[in-house]
Amino acid sequence: MAGATGVTAKGPWFGLFLPQIRMKFDVILARAQAAEAVGFDSVWLIDHLATPMGPKLDLLEAWTTAAALAVRTESIRIGHMVTCDPFRHPALLAKMVATVDVLSDGRLDLGIGWGSVEAELRRFGIGDHPPAVRAARLRETLEVLALMLTGDEFDYEGRHHRLVGAMGRPVPVQDHVPVHLGGAGPTLTMPLVRDFADWWNCPAYGVERLDELRELAGSARVSVQHPVGLAASSAKRAETVALAERRFGGWGGMVVGTSEEVAARLAGEVERGVEGFLLQFHDFGQPETTARFMEEVAPAVRAAAS
Repeated sequence: MAGATGVTAKGPWFGLFLPQIRMKFDVILARAQAAEAVGFDSVWLIDHLATPMGPKLDLLEAWTTAAALAVRTESIRIGHMVTCDPFRHPALLAKMVATVDVLSDGRLDLGIGWGSVEAELRRFGIGDHPPAVRAARLRETLEVLALMLTGDEFDYEGRHHRLVGAMGRPVPVQDHVPVHLGGAGPTLTMPLVRDFADWWNCPAYGVERLDELRELAGSARVSVQHPVGLAASSAKRAETVALAERRFGGWGGMVVGTSEEVAARLAGEVERGVEGFLLQFHDFGQPETTARFMEEVAPAVRAAAS
């Protein structure tokens, strides 16, 4: 990705979705570096206090992990899909955004959402505000972030946040940190996409409604999430599909098959205006799979864009 513009001359970008569930940092780093080496544009983490559906599993904290990746990688962009807004005051989040952008020399993408796992918010005492309130708080967070990241002093008076004489220093390396909003809710999420996002990330469960929801996204560009079962060969297809269905079958939007099949599916979405892909692979981003994707799938998808 190239800053707020996102897509370069080579066509749509490809991000490796690498949820840090039950992964030690050396594994996360190795897979991110391997993805960087073969040409992935970005790597994306999750932001939870406990693993959804598996709270006893180890889960490294999202933003400190991003900071560690920032200083151990060179070109790959780093983001979260998505930062959970209720976890942090917007002034603190702005400081974190600027810091990771500086540490990465301008390679941060800010993926953010209003927090949809209500049980997690209650479990950790974050609050039990209804969805409409969480969405309203995210609107204020996005307004405060825009002010903080200028580096200029400002006052802010909202319903949920009040800042007086606030200032964010340092400022990010990028002139504008791209904002990615994920979700598919037409009432609460899509108005935020329309008003604030550089990118709307359509989650796997919303892919079937992509064309309908895109009308609500305003000028935001479109990326999609997909769980992917990429078979090493036709002989391995059935085994790979079965594994992907076992791990991701309830998500929706699953793309499975040989390199040719996966490329054809993603190329079809490029023709519908999709300009970025966040992909979680059946083997959680093993280097041989990410290399196969960039060698055998990505060129065909980018050819469709051209």
